[in-house]
Amino acid sequence: MTTQYDFTLRFVLTPNSIDPDTLVDALFLAGCDDATLGTGYRGRLALNFSRESKTAEKAVLSAIADVIKAIPTAQLIEVSPDFVGLTDIADLIGCSRQNIRKLALSADNRFPPPIHAGSASIWHLAPVLQWLKLRNTHQIDPHLIELSAASMKVNIENQAASIPKS
Repeated sequence: MTTQYDFTLRFVLTPNSIDPDTLVDALFLAGCDDATLGTGYRGRLALNFSRESKTAEKAVLSAIADVIKAIPTAQLIEVSPDFVGLTDIADLIGCSRQNIRKLALSADNRFPPPIHAGSASIWHLAPVLQWLKLRNTHQIDPHLIELSAASMKVNIENQAASIPKS
């Protein structure tokens, strides 16, 4: 049985990596016909996929492979959903930002720690969704949990691969 997974891949493109006029055709021919293309920043490419697969990880990895097939020099920046702030979490689960902030600041509930703490803290989505599911206070789509875990895994592996070897 397959499930439809909606996710975004963001890439950086090298100068002259592909002619913009042929970009859409190349992606389509490589199997990205289930993606909407965005080029908001020069040298960047975002693709919003709606891909059917047996697992979220297979959906994400096959989409990355298809993009690399079309644009071999493209470098993956991020898979979403993964890095989120309080507003993103609230939007995804259908509650207010204030509700999520209250949960995050409450000392007795062990909200997952952020991966970046600051005026705008950032979390990996998967641990937050797992925590909310365990609390049993919000309806959490199991496919979203699976997709966020796959996104987090790919992002961590991608970051680890970019660390210079000594």
